[in-house]
Amino acid sequence: MAALDASHPSHARPFWQAHALPQVRVQQVPSAEFNIRLAQDIAQRLRIAIAARGVAVLSVSGGKSPIALFEALRVQTLDWAQVRVTLVDERCVSPTHTDSNAWLVRTHLLQDAAKEAQFMDMTADSPTPNCSPTMQAQAASQVLAAAGDCDVLVLGMGADGHTASLFPDAPNLSEALDMHNTHACVSIELAQPPVNAPYPRITQTLPQILRARHIVLPLAGSDKHQTLALAWQAPSQRYPISYVLHQTQTPVALWLTS
Repeated sequence: MAALDASHPSHARPFWQAHALPQVRVQQVPSAEFNIRLAQDIAQRLRIAIAARGVAVLSVSGGKSPIALFEALRVQTLDWAQVRVTLVDERCVSPTHTDSNAWLVRTHLLQDAAKEAQFMDMTADSPTPNCSPTMQAQAASQVLAAAGDCDVLVLGMGADGHTASLFPDAPNLSEALDMHNTHACVSIELAQPPVNAPYPRITQTLPQILRARHIVLPLAGSDKHQTLALAWQAPSQRYPISYVLHQTQTPVALWLTS
C-alpha cells in the first residue's frame, strides 16, 4: 500500500476514507461536543449490556487524555451499581499513588452517579504490595476473569503508536501481541520508560483486548494523525495500535474531532 498522508489536501479524501479498514468505524465530532457525545455513546452501550446480561463491564485506559471523558461519563444516567470498571493497564505503584491509573479512575470517573460502580482494581489481588510485575500481571489476569468479558473498552494511542502499555520498544511485545497467548495480562518493563512515568507496568494482552464486545479509540485533536496514518497502512510492531486497527474480530469506533 502506498504511504498515507495525514495532511491531505482539501480536495482529497482522508486516509481513513480512502483506505477503509473493515472493523473500524470513524466518528467525527466537533471538538466542543467530543467528550459529551462519546460519553453518551458509551453510556448507551452500558445500558444495553445491563438490559441483556444484568451487568456491564467497562475497561478504561489511564493517562491524562481520558480525564475529560471520565468527567462527562460519570454524570450519565444509568444503573451504575450494575457496572464493573476495570483497567486496560496499570503502573506498578501503590493504587493510592497519584501516578496510578487506579487513582486516576477513582478521582475522575468514580464520582457523582458513577460512584455506585464496582471498581475491580487490577492490583487488588496482588500477593504483596511490592511483588514483582510478573506476579502482579498474574493477579490482574484473575481480576479480569472475575469481571467477565468487557462490553466497552476504551483505548488511547501515544505519539509513538503505543496503546495500553504495549510499547514499540517493549522487550516482550511479541508475546503481548501473540493471539495464541492465553494470559489476560503481561508485565512490561522498558529499558527506557517514559520520563513522566518511569515505572514497570502490567497490561492487557492483544487477545484480551480483542475479547471486548466494542472498542473505543478517541483521538481528540490532529496532533496524532500522522502516527495514525502510519499505523493505518499495515500491522507493525513499530506501531502497536496497528494490530487493533487491522484485526477482524472486534468492532472499533475511532472517534476524531472534525
